[in-house]
Amino acid sequence: MMDRPKDGPLALLLLLLGHMISALEVPLDPKLLEELPQPPTITHQSPKDYIVDPRENIVIHCEAKGKPHPSFSWTRNGMHFDIDKDPKVLMRPGSGTLVMDISGGERSEAYEGIYQCSAHNELGTAVSNSIVIRQSRSPLWSKERISPIIAQKGQSLILHCRPPAGLPPPIIFWMDNNFQRLPQSRRVSQALNGDLYFSNIQPEDSRSDYICYARFPHTQTIQQKQPISVRVLDNKPAEERAPVFMVPSESVSSKMVLRGEVLEMECVADGLPTPAVSWVKRNGEIPSGRASFLNFNKTLRIMDVSEADAGEYRCFAKNRHGSVHHSIRVTVNAAPYWISAPRNLVLAPKEMGIITCRAAGHPKPSIRWLVNGLPIEDAPKDPSRRVEEDTLIFSEVQTGSSAVYQCNASNLYGYLLSNAFVNILAEPPRVLTLPNIIYQVIRNKPALLECVVFGSPVPTITWFKDSRSSMLEGNAYVFHENGALEIHMSQPSNSGKYTCVARNNLGISENHVYLEVKEPTRILRPPEYQVVQRNRDVVFECKAKHDPSLVPTMTWLKDDRELPDDERFRVDSDRLTITDVTESDAGTYTCIMNTTLDQDSASAQLTVVEAPPTPTVIYEQPGVPTDLELTDPGARSVQLTWTPGDEHNSPIKKFLIQYEDALHQSGVWHNMTEVPGTKTTAHLKLSPYVHYSFRVLALNDVGFSHPSMPSRQFRTNPAAPDENPTEVKGHGTEHNNLVITWKPLTPLQANGPGLQYKVMWRQLDMEKDWTSVSVANVSKFVVSGTPTFVPYEVMVQALNDYGPGPKPSAVIGYSGEDFPSAAPGNVRILVLNSTLAEVHWSPVSLESVRGRLQGYKVHYSRERSLHRHNSHQGKQRTEIFSPNKTSGMLPDLLPYSVYSLRVTAFNGRGEGPSSVPQRFETPEGVPGTPSFFKVSAIDLDSLTLEWGPPHERNGRLSGYTFKYQTAMVSPQVDIATQGWFIGLMSAIALLILILLIICFIKRNKGGKYPVKEKEDAHGDPEIQPMKEDDLTFGEYSDEDHKPLKGSRTPSSGTVKRDGSDDSLVDSGDTQFNEDGSFIGQYSGRSDRDATHDSSEPPSPVNAMNSIV
Repeated sequence: MMDRPKDGPLALLLLLLGHMISALEVPLDPKLLEELPQPPTITHQSPKDYIVDPRENIVIHCEAKGKPHPSFSWTRNGMHFDIDKDPKVLMRPGSGTLVMDISGGERSEAYEGIYQCSAHNELGTAVSNSIVIRQSRSPLWSKERISPIIAQKGQSLILHCRPPAGLPPPIIFWMDNNFQRLPQSRRVSQALNGDLYFSNIQPEDSRSDYICYARFPHTQTIQQKQPISVRVLDNKPAEERAPVFMVPSESVSSKMVLRGEVLEMECVADGLPTPAVSWVKRNGEIPSGRASFLNFNKTLRIMDVSEADAGEYRCFAKNRHGSVHHSIRVTVNAAPYWISAPRNLVLAPKEMGIITCRAAGHPKPSIRWLVNGLPIEDAPKDPSRRVEEDTLIFSEVQTGSSAVYQCNASNLYGYLLSNAFVNILAEPPRVLTLPNIIYQVIRNKPALLECVVFGSPVPTITWFKDSRSSMLEGNAYVFHENGALEIHMSQPSNSGKYTCVARNNLGISENHVYLEVKEPTRILRPPEYQVVQRNRDVVFECKAKHDPSLVPTMTWLKDDRELPDDERFRVDSDRLTITDVTESDAGTYTCIMNTTLDQDSASAQLTVVEAPPTPTVIYEQPGVPTDLELTDPGARSVQLTWTPGDEHNSPIKKFLIQYEDALHQSGVWHNMTEVPGTKTTAHLKLSPYVHYSFRVLALNDVGFSHPSMPSRQFRTNPAAPDENPTEVKGHGTEHNNLVITWKPLTPLQANGPGLQYKVMWRQLDMEKDWTSVSVANVSKFVVSGTPTFVPYEVMVQALNDYGPGPKPSAVIGYSGEDFPSAAPGNVRILVLNSTLAEVHWSPVSLESVRGRLQGYKVHYSRERSLHRHNSHQGKQRTEIFSPNKTSGMLPDLLPYSVYSLRVTAFNGRGEGPSSVPQRFETPEGVPGTPSFFKVSAIDLDSLTLEWGPPHERNGRLSGYTFKYQTAMVSPQVDIATQGWFIGLMSAIALLILILLIICFIKRNKGGKYPVKEKEDAHGDPEIQPMKEDDLTFGEYSDEDHKPLKGSRTPSSGTVKRDGSDDSLVDSGDTQFNEDGSFIGQYSGRSDRDATHDSSEPPSPVNAMNSIV
């Protein structure tokens, strides 16, 4: 290790050297590479771990480039490998690639080992990685005799696969005799080790052909285990049980994974019913983008593991009888990976340079340097070279000291090896960009002129335009590190010849390119909306303007697709004609004007209608206004007159005047003003520094006319700005800055060339003088080094080459906020009930807010339940309270639980530190309903009931309360024995007898007696209909009073009725028959039978027993 005081100068030196050599790369120009000497560079090699197929020849790749072309040699297991001694080993011509021919029956095991390739020329030696050659192996399954497996229904079961160890490991799957994959589910699944797990076995699992197959990918061979026979006994009921983990078997396990690899964790549980598996990460989130849940949620797979994935993961298995969890502690280590791999370095004699080799890993990699394949401490001494840990420093290099350096970064889990050469060259500048290239660009678009150069030392590049008299500089140009020149917004004045000049101490080179700025393509008269009658013709016009030096191409589309292949569609230079229009021609038509540099497009709708029966008056759009004339010119005004076109049977309502600014937005027309349709003149107010052209459109009830031809151009003189930027604001994005923003002026508001903004600021009530800076082409400015969250006065004034704008008004803004520095204190918690708590705190001091206090956040989470059967941890929840609050409610808590709580203050930057965590407990709450309730047996004098404990216990269960009611029918009375009924029947019989005597007397006297009247007056009681209700007779019996029997889980008991009840009881939702059984569930009694109950009022008696 270096002494501490040396770190500062070393860091400064490395920074300086890094800046100096940032462009010292040899360009990949074939002609240049042919001329320049270059040390070897490895371009292709086999992977570090190379598994070969024993049936094929072994090919170990090693390709390299260099000038002169390198020669190659190999080592095997650290010793020189003489390929001439083995006729079966060949090296490909011009390459270092080895080919081991094993077609004659040689065994590939003989060539296993660690190989390394070296590529050498007179400037140095590059080496490859150490390549480990291993033969792929697919051993046979060991012979074994597998006894049939007999299991009781509901038990768990594991069918072991135990495949032979192959290289690489085989892929495992289970199939039957018909080569069909065995179905898998939450209950039956294959684990990562290939074993087949049954959470609970069922009769349908009985079969004699459970076969485990192993597929070896390199040799593409498949081997199978002996079939396993499973018979499931179903001779007694399966007992349900809570989950227990089969894999992993212990309560806590650990797993190590390397950065960038795949992490797989699994939990397989035994239980009945089949448990459901879920996963969480303690104190963190499972990465949703890289994580997936496989094998019916039993496997958690995380791709491309990073250090953030370390921590404790928990899998939970749950069914209705309980839950269990397993903790897996994951640690993430890392094989070395590059932070900054060494890069080739080209230096001129006497120059300085560095090569850095920075790698990370866990544990931290050690760095070892080699030169030309030898450890640097064993290599010949070089006074111009110094090693500082992960950096090589070169100073005052000499011709002939070119070499290839290797950096080896290694730790327990692997290594990295990289070659980087130092090439000492003395080369005058060369411009590699082709001469006399013509760049074409559209006005107001960026232009990029290339100048690729090479030289050693690195040449400096300057640009000139038209002549070598003045060098290009200023905000209008951007000079890139690779030598390119960029012009942000190209203007016609930028057209011309550009010269790129490259210089170093060995010479000078230049190149000429040309820039042509073209006018943009604009559609001047777009197609218009058309309504046409069926079978008529329609014409769409599309007139466009383009740069005369560019070749235009007009394309038409219908509904964004090519025009139909139909001779009715005819395309001319600036119009589209459709003859004999049909309904299918309706749609959107788009004209696109293309050049080699840009394009413009416009669209219009076509509507096809039926022809009117008898057209009367034809109303059309107005004719085009003509004869535009400008008179009475002023500094900021002009008079415009015109002649209106034909009204076409619809009076002109108004004229719309539009203008084009050829200086700032050529080809774009803006609405300026409107005048009534009775006027043909307008006095126009103008802005400075605008090249105006005007046109007029007329409007009637049908629509707008086509635009008139543009007027002559009218130019106004530049002037100072009339207004300042709007929406001026000051705010901070960091704790020590102030960002001043504004809405920039439009080109029309600039009033002249050279538009700039004078940005002014001062601290409110602290500074008298304003600090200012002038900027251009931006809409914000960042003031650095400000105090945290203090008020500033801010102003932005516009100015141009003709002077400043009006004095701006100041606005108040604040510098950036910092995170609060203090936590709320005196946190107290008052538990109000089992689901509600109140938290109190003391407010933070104003000084500690360090910004604008936006409120307080209370973070709380359920740590565990006080009940041993339910220890689930809840997700963290947050309640937000306004800044004037010092207390708040925490709703929706879970009863009988332990909660942790912390309070933070927050401002616009974020949250401050947390208060000391507080814990509190919620009292017991009302338990939930039993998880199930059913009648499991019915006897003559009892019922057996079963129920399960509630899912939400909310405390310690002390017992169950069972409530029931019995119902009995009141006595039924036989009305035939009632005195009032006998008296009524006697009176009716007497009346009938009297009527019969009267009829007999009249008949003897010979009087007429119509039969119908007789029947109407003397109805026969035996044939008169009677209602069923009149014949409702019932009998009362109290012989069938039955007791009700009940039971509860886990113990059962019989509940007897206390005494007998002599009347019907209203039992609410639960109804009983006369014998105490449930109506409609155990009785076959019909609604008709129910109507025979006595209508006399019952006397209700309630009976209730409690089981505690």
